[in-house]
Amino acid sequence: MAKYFLIESRSSFDSTQVTQNYQLASDLANAGNETTLFLVENGVLAARATAANGVATLNTVNILADDFSLRERGISETELDNGVKVASIAAVVDAMAEGQKTIWL
Repeated sequence: MAKYFLIESRSSFDSTQVTQNYQLASDLANAGNETTLFLVENGVLAARATAANGVATLNTVNILADDFSLRERGISETELDNGVKVASIAAVVDAMAEGQKTIWL
């Protein structure tokens, strides 16, 4: 079992590629890999519980939302979809230090 740490900075409103990136995360997790999706910059918009094309369908993926990006966009922790955890950018460094396969999508 491999460990993947995917970083998404775009929202589905910015690019149609984001939906494909979510599918990649889901496929990796469903194949038995430990998969984390880290949302940063406009990527955190998908973390809201009310977001269309959000991350709600990614049940088998660990989802982290960057705390700074959330604050900059006025999104509070109470607005996040269930299962989304708030994390700092240090999570990226930690994943890399652990040897996780880190991919900026």
